[in-house]
Amino acid sequence: MPPPPPGPGVTPPFAAPPVEGRNARLWLGLGVAGLAVVLCCGAGGAALFGLVVTQTEAFNEQARTVVGDYFDSIAEGKYQDAYNLLCDDVREDESPNEFAARVAAEPRITSYRVGEVSLTRLTVPADVTYAGGGQDRLEISLAQDSSTGQFEVCGIAG
Repeated sequence: MPPPPPGPGVTPPFAAPPVEGRNARLWLGLGVAGLAVVLCCGAGGAALFGLVVTQTEAFNEQARTVVGDYFDSIAEGKYQDAYNLLCDDVREDESPNEFAARVAAEPRITSYRVGEVSLTRLTVPADVTYAGGGQDRLEISLAQDSSTGQFEVCGIAG
């Protein structure tokens, strides 16, 4: 049978671990780790949001530019310049001379306002005013050129 343990006042063979403050240190450590996770994820989420907003603005700017250049070329009678802004599929269906004849016979656009691009359908609305005073809302279909990545006009629906 083992001897009974020593009584009060006897020094233990090892130092007892501190018990006061253990829970406070644990919660402080968990809080700091949680804050680090929130900061890292929050910064990553903010960066991702910023990237999406920047890309959307870049697409809108590029769409407005190509549609504006197309309408400006038509208004100035520079049909070859407008023809060059068309996508390959449209250019295959119509020669530059046929395009110029068709566009010259249409009502002349005197002013326009290009809206926001729809990235899901690659279309952009444009409110146009004609020389006779009429107004219309056109839907311009866009496509990206496979070699340059630039938007091109692929169709205009009224």
